[in-house]
Amino acid sequence: MFKVENHTETLTDTKDFMDVEYPVMEHFYTIQGEGAHTGRASYFIRTAGCDVNCWWCDVKDSWEEEGHPRLTVKELVYAAENSGAPFAVITGGEPLLHDLLPLTLGLKSAGLQVHIETSGSSPLSGQLDWITLSPKRFKKPTAEVFDYVDELKVVVLTKKDLKWAEDNAAKCPEGTKLLLQPEWETPKSIDIIVEYVKKHPEWGISLQAHKFLKVP
Repeated sequence: MFKVENHTETLTDTKDFMDVEYPVMEHFYTIQGEGAHTGRASYFIRTAGCDVNCWWCDVKDSWEEEGHPRLTVKELVYAAENSGAPFAVITGGEPLLHDLLPLTLGLKSAGLQVHIETSGSSPLSGQLDWITLSPKRFKKPTAEVFDYVDELKVVVLTKKDLKWAEDNAAKCPEGTKLLLQPEWETPKSIDIIVEYVKKHPEWGISLQAHKFLKVP
């Protein structure tokens, strides 16, 4: 678990963090569609704003903060808590562009575990129970993030992405879940991944199951 309390002392009153606002593209109750927790009920919170801008991104509307509503921690926690989900996934965009301490404190005060999906390109913040790192070559992760990675999930388009995956795996703690994920619109990546995993069984395959299931 990653836990930062660098300014928790300024948040002694619940109201102090419940009124903090975040730009949010969308938030909804769904099924985790990829990675180690595939198939589990979860509450997704997609923050707006991204400085990575992957060309294959399927949520490009999340790149800009402007044009998206700003929601309070109180509003987001209320929705997540009342959904009945056991955990919330903070994603983006790039969620670490924002100080996540208020949001994560709010979610944990409601009894939810807090997961994050990030490129790791900005410093970690908040109290996080599960960190999924999806590193990008064109904006590399910070050195700090590797100490806390629970799951390394690398999107593969070509064989050169396998070397990138290996380089990042070497920096992760022992026991990190290692996953390769084919890019949805690059079918040839499936064969690349299958052959690699057969030769390197310490890796597994992540699929975007939510697209097959047609759930958001």
